Amino acid sequence: MNGAWIRSGRYALMVLLGLALLAAPGGASAQPVDVPPTWGGDFWDRPRLTGSWWGLRDDLGKKGVVFDTDLLLTPQGVLSGGRDTGWEFWGNADYTLNIDTGKLGLWPGGFFKFYADSGFGDNVFRKSGAIVPVNTMALLPKPNEPTTALMNATFMQFLSPKFGLFAGKVFTLDGFKGEFAGDMRNQFMNTGLAFPATLVLVPFSAYGGGVVVLPWEGVVLSAMALDPSGTTTNNDISEAFDDGASVVASGQVTIKPFGLVGHQTVGGFWSNKSRLSLTQDPSNVGRFLLEERFPRLGDPGPLLRRILERFFPQLLVPVQRANREDTTWTVFYGFDQYFWHPGGDQKRGIGMFFNFGASDGDANPIKYSYSMGIGGKGIVPGRPHDTFGVGWARTQFSDNFVPFLRRTLDLGLDHEDAVEMFYNASLTRWLNMSLDLQVIDPALKKTLGSSGLKNVDTAVVGGVRMYIRF
Repeated sequence: MNGAWIRSGRYALMVLLGLALLAAPGGASAQPVDVPPTWGGDFWDRPRLTGSWWGLRDDLGKKGVVFDTDLLLTPQGVLSGGRDTGWEFWGNADYTLNIDTGKLGLWPGGFFKFYADSGFGDNVFRKSGAIVPVNTMALLPKPNEPTTALMNATFMQFLSPKFGLFAGKVFTLDGFKGEFAGDMRNQFMNTGLAFPATLVLVPFSAYGGGVVVLPWEGVVLSAMALDPSGTTTNNDISEAFDDGASVVASGQVTIKPFGLVGHQTVGGFWSNKSRLSLTQDPSNVGRFLLEERFPRLGDPGPLLRRILERFFPQLLVPVQRANREDTTWTVFYGFDQYFWHPGGDQKRGIGMFFNFGASDGDANPIKYSYSMGIGGKGIVPGRPHDTFGVGWARTQFSDNFVPFLRRTLDLGLDHEDAVEMFYNASLTRWLNMSLDLQVIDPALKKTLGSSGLKNVDTAVVGGVRMYIRF
């Protein structure tokens, strides 16, 4: 009982420390959603393809109930290089329900959000040869496995206009949306450009809770504690926090130098879940694999032991427990800044973005991550909702990540670079179409072919994206 109280106190302390560190991505996962005067109107101008549902959707919206079904189709192909060329087709269907308890006439300041996702098809991850995924949405709900899962089920309650609490099953990836990067459905597809790759140990979806603080205009602070082993497909809350906790915290400030909108973000991640360390004795790993393949080595018997003692004494050295790390951490910083607003419209213009992340590199295979680029919104005459971007991302792997294999087989695994460019055309308010091109210098320089190891060349990946809001 005392141990349980100690662990509970430790978790509470880390939440308070998270508050001191500022705010959490995804912390405001259940918030008010914009409701237009009508979901109907002209076929080409309405916000959603299916319109107002003969007025029902408008009535529900006025009462704070908003239901959306969206379809995202992302066929991609490796045009040259990588491990293999060819095209694959991936798609996601999203289902979202938002409820505003104040508009519904129940109580003020309460917001529910439920979000589920269905993934279907195949992706080009293997063909590309890249370690960092070339399509972030193809990780959902579960990497390389078509399925349906509940991603988010949260309740947020604002106790005052500047302070709120939230809890439930939290979808974390939507917390990284910025002006020019982070929106996986409409901006960059490559994961290295979608969010800091050093946050690879943060679960996509997990049970947890936290706080949101809005101390001044343009400042958003929040912090949350998450189940470090949460998954999109596990909805059993009784298993939450069985093996520790994770704390994610960040804060964002809106700035407007010379009337140009920008944002500055800083944050961090900490977890006390015990994880396998990247630092291991290669000979110990080899003995472990031999014992798994040949169990007799664990208890060879008198005769076999004498033979091994004479000819292979190294095989009799007992296998040691694998090294583990009790904690892990990551910090990150990012900004986006407009250079120009056409006609003074602060929702349109051209600007740049930058993101950086660093980790301990002990349990986390990614030591550093960088991304930067140029983005634009609504600058093409007559195309106020079109967007575009050109970006570069580097993922730097930890020196502790399989160093023996890297040196012995010359596998590379030092860093991976990706350059991506896209143009996203808003054909209607409910239909977007994108063209996407990525050039990737893969971290893994060799792969296993039919005749042994072969080189993995720079991959050129093309893609098309269609986003339909029903």
